[in-house]
Amino acid sequence: MSHYICELNEKVERVHVRYQNRYGLMIAGDLYTAVDLDRAGKHPALIVGAPYGGVKEQGPAVYANELAQRGFVVLTFDPCYMGESAGEPRHVSSPELFTENFSAGVDYLGLQPFVDRERIAVLGICGSGGFALAAAQVDTRIKAAIVTSMYDMSAAARMMQTPEQILEAKKALAAQRWADAENGYMPEYVPAFPETPYAEVPAGVEEPAAEWLRFYAVKRGHHERARGGFTTTSNIPFINFELLSHLDEISPRPILFIVGDRAHSRFFSDHAYEKALEPKEMYVVEDAEHIDLYDRTDRIPFDKIENFLNASLIQ
Repeated sequence: MSHYICELNEKVERVHVRYQNRYGLMIAGDLYTAVDLDRAGKHPALIVGAPYGGVKEQGPAVYANELAQRGFVVLTFDPCYMGESAGEPRHVSSPELFTENFSAGVDYLGLQPFVDRERIAVLGICGSGGFALAAAQVDTRIKAAIVTSMYDMSAAARMMQTPEQILEAKKALAAQRWADAENGYMPEYVPAFPETPYAEVPAGVEEPAAEWLRFYAVKRGHHERARGGFTTTSNIPFINFELLSHLDEISPRPILFIVGDRAHSRFFSDHAYEKALEPKEMYVVEDAEHIDLYDRTDRIPFDKIENFLNASLIQ
């Protein structure tokens, strides 16, 4: 049986759900509600996406566990090809499919009789931040967006590389496609994290690699279905397509960017904030590195998130 990195609060009910995305792939999710939720009424709802390579039992469970207590219906999910969701071969990533996963969550929530279709928001952690914003660019049913420790995975695919280096990366990916095809389309997948958690992070690992290990590779955030990374050729579409090319079109729906003051990834949020139109807000968490906004309830600004959602999802 799968484990969660946080204990479920006694005031919260969690139900495992399954629903399809637009491509017919079955998505595995968890629906969180307050135990005393009035199901005869209509309530605001939130979809929470996991960090890139993560699963619903990790950071999303932490957010959902808290926000359900505050009156929100919260849906977490495993991206297709990941965790308990459908999709073969495993560990395939796609900017289109991972963006679609958020809109599929809107579909599911909007069919629940106790959810108000006009008050649905998205929250993306790390890489899901980019996918959440990409979904909001085109899906006007999403009324507000929050990103925490955001990564733009399409920008990351080309980050700090010269044209010559990008060309070499493309050549390596082309060679890997030949290898995968010759192997019967069983794509190469190299996990980044151990099958069982380390007692502590090995010495000598440089940052930010050591930071990922401080969450994913030790008991704090380790999960057997989140070994890190994706199939090697998953990088192809991220080199080819820009996730946030229409970020200005989210306006006039509001965006809240949340970053740690020590986050190595802060420039992703800064850049997206500059491109976004009003209404938008940048909230900086003191004494927080990137991964602290995955699970540290003493750092995640839940009061700020609640106030933003209440103000954004007005009836």
